Amino acid sequence: MTSTLPTDSPTPLVHIDAGVLTITVSTAAAGNSLNDDGMVEGTAALRAVARGEHQVGAVLLVGAGANFCAGGNVRAFAGAEHRPTYLRHIADTFHGLVAALYEADRPVVAAVKGWAAGAGMSLVLHADVAIGGESTKMRPAYRGIGLTPDGGMTWTLPRAIGAARARNVILTDKVVSATEALDWGLLSEVVADDQVEATARAAAEKIAAGPWQADAATRRLLSQSADNTLLDQLSAEAQSIAFRSGTAEGTEGVDAFVGKRAPDFGSLS
Repeated sequence: MTSTLPTDSPTPLVHIDAGVLTITVSTAAAGNSLNDDGMVEGTAALRAVARGEHQVGAVLLVGAGANFCAGGNVRAFAGAEHRPTYLRHIADTFHGLVAALYEADRPVVAAVKGWAAGAGMSLVLHADVAIGGESTKMRPAYRGIGLTPDGGMTWTLPRAIGAARARNVILTDKVVSATEALDWGLLSEVVADDQVEATARAAAEKIAAGPWQADAATRRLLSQSADNTLLDQLSAEAQSIAFRSGTAEGTEGVDAFVGKRAPDFGSLS
């Protein structure tokens, strides 16, 4: 089922299809910069997911133009009557979207075609699965306009690629190629440029067809592992797998395996 969420936009920036919440984070306007309406509508939809108002198993982040997202709208920055006030508003709006991604507690897939710069790179770092193209490039891009990162980049990037490499990337404003991004774990997979969005959507739909609650629990285990000792993590895993075995998803999954049939998790959501 496809549903368009309430919006005043003639072209829906947020919609749900096959259990996947798609959020368009940028459009071709303003050089594929971060889209204000996409952020606001996406945040509202994600918070509705967190409240249980939408049946969603995965979130897909896409860009509607040639790039995933080329960062903030710098021309709008320049034209603001009071830049600090405007930039704080934009940062708060952007951070609301990032926070809502975590509150929704669903796997996030990003279709990273073309450039993912500035805020676009920050968003990729929040994806569980990031599909790039052969010509995909990532760049912090903040330093070049005399600004500092937002969207959590100074928190996520060191955790993804290590502190020394993260400092080098941000402080030299390094352009990271698709090959480097894949090698460093910033991208999950690299495909032909014209297959990025289709591959990402297929991944999101595959995730959405699976056990939603088990996926959420797995993401929580992965998130807490960085701060846990091995013994703490073993304890958390044992507690989680035991609990999941008594849920409807765990029962269906095990019974389907024993019965040599495909599990029907969709009927449980």
